[in-house]
Amino acid sequence: MSKRLASKFKINRRLGVNLWGRAKSPVEKRKYGPGQHGQRQSKPTDYGTQLLAKQKIKAYYGNVSEKQLHKYYAEAIRRSGDTSENLIGLLESRLDAIVYRMKFVPTVFASRQFINHGHVTVNGKRVNIASYLVKVGDEIAVRESSRQLAVVTSAIESAERTVPDYYAMDEKGFSGKFVRVPKLSDVPYPTEMEPNLVVEYYSR
Repeated sequence: MSKRLASKFKINRRLGVNLWGRAKSPVEKRKYGPGQHGQRQSKPTDYGTQLLAKQKIKAYYGNVSEKQLHKYYAEAIRRSGDTSENLIGLLESRLDAIVYRMKFVPTVFASRQFINHGHVTVNGKRVNIASYLVKVGDEIAVRESSRQLAVVTSAIESAERTVPDYYAMDEKGFSGKFVRVPKLSDVPYPTEMEPNLVVEYYSR
């Protein structure tokens, strides 16, 4: 289970953005950081701006570790094309991100826990590793024995989010196919993400 599960809304206040677009986020009422010095504002340095962009991306994907994000950066550089787009493509290929995007669960934190408990299959085989990288053409599904769980039914019926068009969902809603790796402009982030600044941070 993610260490951030109990304090996810505190991340919003610390970073000053509603990362997941949730209506209950306290940042909608208090757009400043927590603590007695939270309302102090100073002009960020270039390093500070890059660090904030990195923290936003790490938090958005359920507290991706520094080691994992640096690994994705190294792989993004190795691949041809734009490094920023490659980085987003790798993060969006994570199984926990896909389970969240397909609306099998309400949050990316719940997605990690849901996968760890063995409720998800990839191409018919159970996978319990949240960071598993899904390939284009793979089919992701909720195990049949888990489809009546309240967390699943409420997430699928929720109108809070829609499933992006880089997935092909079946009519029953309990499985879908990863059709293509999305570009940054395809990803429905509730707030602006700046992977180019993350690339600058690591390339210093």
